[in-house]
Amino acid sequence: MGNERLRSQMQSAGITVGDLATEVDVDPKTVQRWLDVGRVPHQRHRQRTAAVLDSEEEYLWPELLDDPRRLSASQAEVLSLYPHRGAVPGDLWSRLLDQATECVDLLAYSGLFLLDSQPTFLERLIAKARTGLRTRVLLGDPEAPVLSERGREEGIGEQMGVRAQLSIDVTRAARNQADFDVRTHATPLYNSIYRFDDQALVNLHAYGWQAPQNPVLHLQRIPGGQLFDHYLTSFDRVWETGRDVV
Repeated sequence: MGNERLRSQMQSAGITVGDLATEVDVDPKTVQRWLDVGRVPHQRHRQRTAAVLDSEEEYLWPELLDDPRRLSASQAEVLSLYPHRGAVPGDLWSRLLDQATECVDLLAYSGLFLLDSQPTFLERLIAKARTGLRTRVLLGDPEAPVLSERGREEGIGEQMGVRAQLSIDVTRAARNQADFDVRTHATPLYNSIYRFDDQALVNLHAYGWQAPQNPVLHLQRIPGGQLFDHYLTSFDRVWETGRDVV
């Protein structure tokens, strides 16, 4: 049976068999077998194909959802589940930052709790950026309608935009640091994501509840797992829509 999902995504993106073969670095005949026979590519080729087509591996090859090895790896990615953000040990945030050597990615509307609970967090993050740690910070656009809407949902009104603006002002000193980028975004925040190298804390959001009251997943990337990369892809998509803070 052929892979019509892959074929459809290629057609929508205007990508030919030859184009995809070049992008993924395989023979065009290999791509044709993916289409005509439904052969599932190796993981590296799946990931590259999904990126090129701006899609998900599991959509292009739904049989992956039934792979027990992938399911087991994804389950192993969950180090902890905290019932609310306050249950996350305070020293965990510090340890994750201290251990990070390659990158830190932060996605929130304001994230002020980090500065309130970890007074030296920003200072230490700037110091790491100076040594080459790539840092990407995404904060809510104070003027965006989604922030006003979230403020109404959580019962804090316009304070959501005020808090976002405060975070933007606080990070002003960091923007001229090497590898420290700050952008604003206007996307609905389904999850706040705090990524430190191959670990992440994901603050899930539920309608009508404030962020501190919502559960937090502690994830660690494991080869073959799906959860960590799932949230990282979400971060990257928001990053692409963001606007540099000037």
